[in-house]
Order: sequence, then C-alpha cells, then structure tokens
Amino acid sequence: MTATYMHIGIPITEKKPNMIYNEAMKFWVSNVDEYLKFEEGTPFPEELHRRWHVAYAVDELDRYVDHADRVICDPMDAGPGVRLAFVEKDGAVIELYEDKN
Repeated sequence: MTATYMHIGIPITEKKPNMIYNEAMKFWVSNVDEYLKFEEGTPFPEELHRRWHVAYAVDELDRYVDHADRVICDPMDAGPGVRLAFVEKDGAVIELYEDKN
C-alpha cells in the first residue's frame, strides 16, 4: 500500500474569490489553499463541513478504508476511474483518493 500527500482541506462558510464550483459534488474549492465551501445537496456529510482533513492519493482505497478507525464517507465514484472516501484514523480526518487511470 502506498500513499502520497495531496493537500489539506479547510472547510469555510463564505465563498472566497476565484473558487471553482464542482457541480456534480456541489461544493466550491480553491486551487491553492484547498478551501472548501459546501452547498446544499452535496453528498458529503455535515461532519466534513466543519472539520479539516488531509488528503492522500492511495493505490488501494479499499484496504485503507478497512484499516480506518471509522468511515465518515463511504467510497464513491468521483469521475472516470476515480474513487474517494473520508475516514478517521487516530482522531484525524483523512481523504483517500484513488485514480486507476
């Protein structure tokens, strides 16, 4: 199993300039700071609207999910060949990102 650091995600309540909207997942994101502004109807649970997370690209998402202390957001499709999940491990929220392309 390998994991590579990607970013830190910081949820915010007010949209910042130059954020990009992800219509499929209903949230705004900044490219540099990784600020996240969730909209009504997003598939991400309320807990992720309030807690920071650290994101890692992983080679075997399911194995990392199996080793988590708790699953916050079950694995979901996020584009062709891409899946992601949010878990808690040792009190930290971790985004797991798998790209099979």
